[in-house]
Amino acid sequence: MPQNIHAIRIHENGGPEVLQWERVILPDPAPDEVQLRHHAIGLNFLEVNFRAGFYKTAMPYIPGNEGAGVVTALGHAVTGLKVGDRVAYAGPLGSYAEMRNIKADQLIPLPDGVDFQTAAALMFKGLTARYLLRDTFAIQPGHVVLYHAAAGGLGLIFCQWAASLGATVIGTVGSDAKIPLAQAHGCTHVINYRTQDFAARVRDLTGGQGVDVVYDAVGKDTFSGSLDCLKTRGLWVSFGRASGAPPAVEMATLAAKGSLYATRPTLFHHIATPEQRHIAAADLFSALQSGAIRVEVNQKYPLQQAAAAHTDMEARVTTGASVLVP
Repeated sequence: MPQNIHAIRIHENGGPEVLQWERVILPDPAPDEVQLRHHAIGLNFLEVNFRAGFYKTAMPYIPGNEGAGVVTALGHAVTGLKVGDRVAYAGPLGSYAEMRNIKADQLIPLPDGVDFQTAAALMFKGLTARYLLRDTFAIQPGHVVLYHAAAGGLGLIFCQWAASLGATVIGTVGSDAKIPLAQAHGCTHVINYRTQDFAARVRDLTGGQGVDVVYDAVGKDTFSGSLDCLKTRGLWVSFGRASGAPPAVEMATLAAKGSLYATRPTLFHHIATPEQRHIAAADLFSALQSGAIRVEVNQKYPLQQAAAAHTDMEARVTTGASVLVP
């Protein structure tokens, strides 16, 4: 039967103040859906971009794409899951809620030993790290990579994983206080991009050669320098806009700077089918259980304090992963 729950809803675009704690009615799950009680909800900068209106969606809506919890009810057509199963997902909007309905094929069973907060912090960021280093550019031993925002939740996962694959990882951070954290999570070299000319420093560190690939989720503030960090025929990967959208890429600029490549991938094109999701998740959990990556949840906020979490994310005062706890 329908249930009364609490959720964060957004009725208009704006700052963190538009995140409203409201009572909503959760209907019974559809035939192909599962009802899930969240134990932890992941926080990602993507939610800031949705809230601010950079990405459009119908209003009002419940934000968030990532969570972990326990199955509480099944639609009549669902197979392969049962009430009480521990599951997680990176999928459709709607995670900032005590409970939700979600299509059963979006869910990934949690391996024993993986707790809810780790899973909620890992799914979106970990699956993103996986496609970036497996699919967008297949990192191999000997590659040299530059990763911007290396002390963020995604950055810490990515840099550890890339280093475990034999890459030399150069990371940038926004303050000196974050340098030791990045160094402890796979970065051979760390640059404060606010106080140093990171492109010049990268050239110095690579003997003037540049790096094979730049992973850039910062955007406007790092765009120009990122292209100058690449070796001939290197790849610039733009997958976020924490400082604002990067400018349009001129094809002639890519040619002049060394026949460079540029791409703008997104996670959901890499986990579009249940088979793709399960293969990617198996690889991710294998990396976690082998010790190649570890996840540190450094900030925990009650779900009703989502606005405070967004304020901290935008001020870039968080490190590692953050979660909301219902």
